[in-house]
Amino acid sequence: MAPRVKAELTLPVMPTEAEQSILEDLRNRVQLSSLALPSVSFYTFVNTHNGLNCSAISHDGSLVAGGFSDSSLKVWDVSKIGQASKTFNTQGEGEASQNELLLGSDDGKRSYTLFQGHTGPVYSATFCPLGEFLLSSSSDSTIRLWSTKLNSNLVCYKGHNYPVWDVQFSPVGHYFASCSHDRTARVWSMDKIKPLRIMAGHLSDVDCIQWHPNCNYISTGSSDKTVRLWDVQSGECVRIFIGHRGMVLSLAMSPDGRYMASGDEDGTIMVWDLSTGRCVSPLMGHSSCVWTLAFSCEGTVLSSGSADNTVKLWDVTASMKPLRIDDNKTGGTINRLRLLKVLPTKSTPVYTLQFSRRNLLFAAGALSKC
Repeated sequence: MAPRVKAELTLPVMPTEAEQSILEDLRNRVQLSSLALPSVSFYTFVNTHNGLNCSAISHDGSLVAGGFSDSSLKVWDVSKIGQASKTFNTQGEGEASQNELLLGSDDGKRSYTLFQGHTGPVYSATFCPLGEFLLSSSSDSTIRLWSTKLNSNLVCYKGHNYPVWDVQFSPVGHYFASCSHDRTARVWSMDKIKPLRIMAGHLSDVDCIQWHPNCNYISTGSSDKTVRLWDVQSGECVRIFIGHRGMVLSLAMSPDGRYMASGDEDGTIMVWDLSTGRCVSPLMGHSSCVWTLAFSCEGTVLSSGSADNTVKLWDVTASMKPLRIDDNKTGGTINRLRLLKVLPTKSTPVYTLQFSRRNLLFAAGALSKC
């Protein structure tokens, strides 16, 4: 039999203007540490009537998206939230959207862009690195690509057989990865309607997915309580991380690519060394599901958001230090827990966390009635 040859996945070329914008952000980046914690900008969705399933924030914080149970996707331009503007033209179907009171106080109405096309609840949304495209995944087993410039649907990607729980753009854009109830993860390219790679191996739903910073690997978290690391070029599983006692709901990769954090339904966060496959440090502090994780840009602070209505900041550098011999004898994991700060909300479970390139922490969630 002829050997199976997979096409090379080449990285896209970034526009010069985008590179200059990123360099400007890097020059103005705030260095975070245990003594210099990040500022947090929290976007609260109100009057969602338990209909908000997911949220996403663009890398510069200028756009906020929400995926809803009525199959709609709504995008707010943060710069326009304070303005009482007229209808904000929307979506691919050409219908005018209604104004909704959201992401602000009770005085004045806000405008949003409505994207319609899915035929089931929207479970995940993600912006591309430059913010001009938005991906959404749904229980209708499809993934849709939307243009935030044209306010329309560009492509509908079909390949999964069951609801798609998560979708994530790669760090360089163009490629994206998805995971589904069909127990597979898939790698896609924006310009092709069929998946380029299919990663199969999990024994239950694949609930979350995350790219490695170098774009060569993808990690997946599953209801089978394991995390797997996959090689993008070959599509093969190269690591299996075992240790969680509940389904894995969130993942984050450190910017240097050495460590990965995973959060589960019990509120436990585990930090893994990718080279050895071992757990470096378990972080216990949440009392409910950990829905989102994010590393700061230099990897010194890990933020976690949970259904217990809190954002927690962890000192990653202290957690990564090798154990001393006397620590081993006295239970070193307890000494290694470095919770820097707890940021409670009034009554808002935290859906999304993301650090901007300047190390400002963006967060979003839906206000829940007590």
